[in-house]
Amino acid sequence: MKKYIAEMLGTMVLVLMGCGTAVSLSCTSADPNLAATVIGTALAFGLSVVAMAYTIGGVSGCHINPAITLGCLLSGRMSGKDAGMYMLFQVIGAILGSAVLWVLTSNSGVSGTGANACQEGVSVTGALLAEILFTFVFVLVVLGTTDAKKGAGNFAGLAIGLSLVLVHLACIRYTGTSVNPARSIGPALFQGGEALSQLRNLIVGPYIGEVMRAGERMLVAGVVFGEHPLLFYSFDWCTESCGNGYPIPSSLNVW
Repeated sequence: MKKYIAEMLGTMVLVLMGCGTAVSLSCTSADPNLAATVIGTALAFGLSVVAMAYTIGGVSGCHINPAITLGCLLSGRMSGKDAGMYMLFQVIGAILGSAVLWVLTSNSGVSGTGANACQEGVSVTGALLAEILFTFVFVLVVLGTTDAKKGAGNFAGLAIGLSLVLVHLACIRYTGTSVNPARSIGPALFQGGEALSQLRNLIVGPYIGEVMRAGERMLVAGVVFGEHPLLFYSFDWCTESCGNGYPIPSSLNVW
């Protein structure tokens, strides 16, 4: 139960800090003169991941993202039961974070909860493609930087957080950047309207991106290394100190 609670708290912090910053800065990509709001929001999400990675990583692995949890399940590093419980508590955490943000904004003259939606001029198809591609890139970076032999070691958490900053800078113009189904669900439930009607694509997109990443990894394993894909994954995912969570090198004890 401890690892599930950790996932809930970590996701709550991610949503509260990331979406809270977006609301406070009135983040918009429509006006070039307000580009600083995009940069500030991107940094808030990235720094939240860095902070949580080194705070709860040793307890749950710090997924705080159902797409990452799906990667663990597909790689055979966690059971279906744990994956389901992780996703459930991540969504609960996102809802709690959004609830706190909604209370704050409702009593301060600020509107919105930082929910995702297609941005001006972006079609539903374009938004879905953006979520698929940028989730693929994000998870690919996560695996590369945490490789047991050639990863970033103690800097893995920082590298992952910075990659999320980069993904936000590139993707905010299309969807406001989700790459995390829980992060989309929580704010949409409180904001309603357009955000809620577009929620399906913002949930499906990251999951498809993760499945693509898993397929690519398995292909590399089979073609380049001539190994069974699931056996190859054993080099990427720590099973000791990270609680079957974020893929951390086994030599890294911080997480």
